[in-house]
Amino acid sequence: MTALARLAALSSMVCCASPAPARAQNWSFDARQIALGSPVGGQNLASNMIAEANGYRSFVLPFGLIQVFGDFNAFNPSSDDFDLVRLMEDVASPIHYTFGRHSTNTGKDFVVDLRNADLSRDLEVYRGFEPANQPRAEGVAAQIWGGTVRLHQQQNGAFQGIFIGAGPYVSMRTDLAVDNQLIEILDDDSQTTIPNTQIRSSTSLLGQLAISIVGGYRGRFALPAPTSDRDGVYVAVNYNVLRGLRYEDLDMALRLDTDPLGLLIVNAQLPPPLVIARNHATAGAGRAIDAGVGTVFNRWEVGIGANGIANRIDWSHVVTTSYALGNPLNGRAEFVQQSVQRPGKTRVRLPVGYVANIGYTADAWTAIGDVRWGRGGTSLHGGYEQRLKSVALRGGGVYGRQLWSPTAGVGFDLSRRTALDIAVYANAANVERKRHPAVAVSIRIKGSESTQASRR
Repeated sequence: MTALARLAALSSMVCCASPAPARAQNWSFDARQIALGSPVGGQNLASNMIAEANGYRSFVLPFGLIQVFGDFNAFNPSSDDFDLVRLMEDVASPIHYTFGRHSTNTGKDFVVDLRNADLSRDLEVYRGFEPANQPRAEGVAAQIWGGTVRLHQQQNGAFQGIFIGAGPYVSMRTDLAVDNQLIEILDDDSQTTIPNTQIRSSTSLLGQLAISIVGGYRGRFALPAPTSDRDGVYVAVNYNVLRGLRYEDLDMALRLDTDPLGLLIVNAQLPPPLVIARNHATAGAGRAIDAGVGTVFNRWEVGIGANGIANRIDWSHVVTTSYALGNPLNGRAEFVQQSVQRPGKTRVRLPVGYVANIGYTADAWTAIGDVRWGRGGTSLHGGYEQRLKSVALRGGGVYGRQLWSPTAGVGFDLSRRTALDIAVYANAANVERKRHPAVAVSIRIKGSESTQASRR
């Protein structure tokens, strides 16, 4: 089994244990939004249009990449420093600096020993590694760059236009099921052995990488009695033409058998203890539609949107490869490998993601909130910003995937048009789902003079 094939096959053991990268858990580039309780992507498309119409832009300072770049040896399966736990945590949260990143040493030992078929018969040696059962997660991270060509413009601010853009499109679906018996054995607070049993765990990962070419509609409609230049109904629709570059679908089933003393054994009468199935392809074509409506009236902003309507990618020439390890205890990583090409095409769909948002902007403060459901489950986001003379103080929180996470931050005016935003949030993108403090930093363009009061 080649190093590359081993990496691809065994990545399913850990990547599903981290909160889904494609849900963009920590991929947001806007530190202000993160501080206000939105460290994930998937905002209403029309809300983004409202911010952009006012000149609002944010540019991330990716200090987290310093940590990721220092982990290159951990990404090499032939290196003594290879660490699949570290690899998947970096993929889940690459942009922002995380304190305590990669502090799970026993997790590394367990995964590396399993990969090398050198697993200890006594699972108690891996105590302190606390893998967590996590809800299924799925989502899309898409960064589209483009602009709007206005075909019809009115003096009251209303317009009709065509949006043209392109960018990367990454989707991910992860699922992890860890046997509670294994969690109990690895628990630091217990001295547990479980004799004569079978410990079963499974993980799955589905990932897609594509280029999105976008054609869309942008429209702003005037209200009967506007109170400011921002008032209006904003409508945005994107039609994404997807060109698939990479498809990976990994499923792993692990069975650990114990003897009367609770030590691991290999039962030759049963199927192999570790079986991995991998479907992969490098060419696909598909589509997805995003739509949103937002209304600004006086100090209020409300909206609703849907992302990924009718989404699908049809992958061609999908190859199915299976790997089986008959003995994870003998120190010989001898995987039996078989490959076959699937006929026809394989279609992959993700659920539609929905978001409803509301916000209120006063002279000196702003409060926002939203609820998201569908893709990736239901989550709640909210935050508050208090603006002082040249500083903005922010706080918020997010509830998603059965976990509360606080957020906080500050914004400093660098000039009349630019600001430095810093956010601190709880990063749980790790195998054990423990919260580690993380810092996001970005530069913000505040927009025109007439809108700075509401976008400081």
